[in-house]
Amino acid sequence: MSILFLQLILGIVFLTLVFLHLTKKNLSSSVAYVIQSSAIVVILSGSFLETKNIYLLLLILFTLVVKIILAPIFFNRLVKKHNLSFAGSMYLNTPLTLIAVAILTSVAHSQKLAPLTSIVSGDNTLLALALSNIFISLFLIINRRGAISQIIGVLSLENSIVAFIIFAGLEQSPALQAGIIFNIFIWIIIATAFASMIYEQFGSHDVTFMKKLKG
Repeated sequence: MSILFLQLILGIVFLTLVFLHLTKKNLSSSVAYVIQSSAIVVILSGSFLETKNIYLLLLILFTLVVKIILAPIFFNRLVKKHNLSFAGSMYLNTPLTLIAVAILTSVAHSQKLAPLTSIVSGDNTLLALALSNIFISLFLIINRRGAISQIIGVLSLENSIVAFIIFAGLEQSPALQAGIIFNIFIWIIIATAFASMIYEQFGSHDVTFMKKLKG
């Protein structure tokens, strides 16, 4: 795949992350996550076509089934089960959130992180964009009040890390690929239990209600 095409695909991941910061609808969040995961599958597929690594093919199939098919079903069932209308508000308002996203993107492209984004010559821009996606995903987890939004944030962080691994040339390690598959599977199980327990205990997926646990 050409660098320009990969930049376009990774740019789609970036845009979905920005959208996830702004949307308040659970359905919109779920659709954005599916688009984001589909972009990661395209990136993984490009790497597979170049390497013909059978373990990478297994990772592609697992990602396709779990993240594009099963994860949206899981989110939609939670929404219907608990009659949720919104994905949860943010700690920062929209202008401040966008400023924070811009700052994190600038930091990822700064010279201070150049040693990290220049691991592979020729892929500096891709690595910097993947790194900015990691930062924005972390910020999504921190900035959102809703448990479902935070779950999507963690899964988006994983997508961003996978993209960085690919562009850093580390995706051919079978152990690393097995770890990614295991992580995806375990996180879906934990997320299901976590979201259900929060709602049953507090009657809401807004994590600010957990302040009642203090003292």
